[in-house]
Amino acid sequence: MIVELDHVKENLNITDGADDALITRLIAAAESHVNRLLGFKMEVEFPANTVPEDLKQAISHLVGHWYENREATIVGVGIASVPYSVQEIVREYRNWSF
Repeated sequence: MIVELDHVKENLNITDGADDALITRLIAAAESHVNRLLGFKMEVEFPANTVPEDLKQAISHLVGHWYENREATIVGVGIASVPYSVQEIVREYRNWSF
């Protein structure tokens, strides 16, 4: 994994291990999603654990969003995009092709 479980739990302010299996699955899904957004595999493009910290944070943001919002819809809650989050971070590293 590019982002470690402990890092994500710290980001989510989670201190117990009750949701470790769920968070681990969310990390794997978020890393896969960010790889597809980038157009390359981070493990290949950035050798020897040199994935930029902002890409790691984008993965953590995505995990946090999926952890807090486990359903496809939310009722009765106002939502706003967070500036400089997943899309904005990934855009800077994306492998564009035309």
